[in-house]
Amino acid sequence: MITQSIYLLATGPLSAGMIEQAAASDIIVDVLSFIVTERVVVGGLRELAVQPLAVVFTSVNAVESVKEGLHGRVPGWKVYCISGATRQAVTDYFGAAAVEGTAESAGLLVELICRGEEAREISFFCGDHRREELPSVLRQAGFVVNERVVYRTLLTPHKTDRVYNGIAFFSPSAVESYFSVNTVAESTALFAIGRSTAATIKTWCSNPVVIGDQPEKDALIRKMIGYFSNKRRSQ
Repeated sequence: MITQSIYLLATGPLSAGMIEQAAASDIIVDVLSFIVTERVVVGGLRELAVQPLAVVFTSVNAVESVKEGLHGRVPGWKVYCISGATRQAVTDYFGAAAVEGTAESAGLLVELICRGEEAREISFFCGDHRREELPSVLRQAGFVVNERVVYRTLLTPHKTDRVYNGIAFFSPSAVESYFSVNTVAESTALFAIGRSTAATIKTWCSNPVVIGDQPEKDALIRKMIGYFSNKRRSQ
């Protein structure tokens, strides 16, 4: 019996290992980046480095931008961050002891900060397309939120001709970029790296959305591989 290939689209970069893992299951993954990011040079980071701040990171891009701006200096900050790749980036630079709290979504992270942070002041390192949820809820809870934009997100839409069996989205901005020039077939399964990304997808279409168990790209692709492998076996 001939097995029909399954075609998936990843809307951002993937490791070669994940593409090979999919191929081993006769699943072909096309990779097209629908956004690019660029660092914003932020003044005063060295001065902030000597202050006992409570800070928030919700993306790897923010961690990398701050890291570049600190030029090797490692502050003694208390860090709240999204789990997965963002936490790993924080741990790699600031050390595991710096992680005051972590959660799988911005909403859960806000709850953790509200319970644990007595100083009621947070520095939020973010991009120019950051979601409103975290700073808004913190301010409503009485926090002073110092937002510091440390990177920009630029949309890079591509028109796709293939009808994909599944599409993986890694950020709300990638969703916006994709749907600005594309639509999806009713049969296409959509996958989101987290709840914020899933909520953005639902503003563009009514297709069911599968949310990853962890906020990590590789974990989401593994979930897609499992989803379609199971579907193939059941047919």
